[in-house]
Amino acid sequence: MSVSALGSAQAFAYSPLSARPTASAGVAEAGATSARGAAASGAGLSEADLKIVSELKARDRVVRAHEMAHMAAGAGIVTRGASFSYQTGPDGQRYAVGGEVGINTSPGRTPEETLAKADQIRAAALAPADPSSQDLRVAAEAAQMAAEARQELAATAGSPESGRVGAAYGGAAAAGAPAGRQVDVWA
Repeated sequence: MSVSALGSAQAFAYSPLSARPTASAGVAEAGATSARGAAASGAGLSEADLKIVSELKARDRVVRAHEMAHMAAGAGIVTRGASFSYQTGPDGQRYAVGGEVGINTSPGRTPEETLAKADQIRAAALAPADPSSQDLRVAAEAAQMAAEARQELAATAGSPESGRVGAAYGGAAAAGAPAGRQVDVWA
């Protein structure tokens, strides 16, 4: 399962240089090359292109911070680092506009381990300041996993073999010992 940061639904649109009307194809290629060369200084870009570059830079920062929040909170359950989807700006640079982090959502070996893991999955999914719809879905699935682990713990907690009481009596109730020796710890 992946915790998707922001997806690419909110990508910024722009008109690539080659789509603009030009006198010839050679002029378009020369314009694209000069735009890439001017990426560092922003020279040669129109006001509209500079605004798009600014928006893409801001989006890139948000997406990368979002994914890093997932990775920090998911330490130990992250299966792969952040992967990003990119959009090329009018300056020729690639900007992250979406991303995801892979996490391990398999249950633990015991209900206790599953409960702890579900809590960490939920924390990792909700770590960013503005969780995406995918993040919320993963958090809901983790909450369901935790609820199932709690049910399993409750079901096994009532058996005489579990807990300190079961250990003290050696599971005597299950072996047919008199009912007077049982203690109901959940009363």
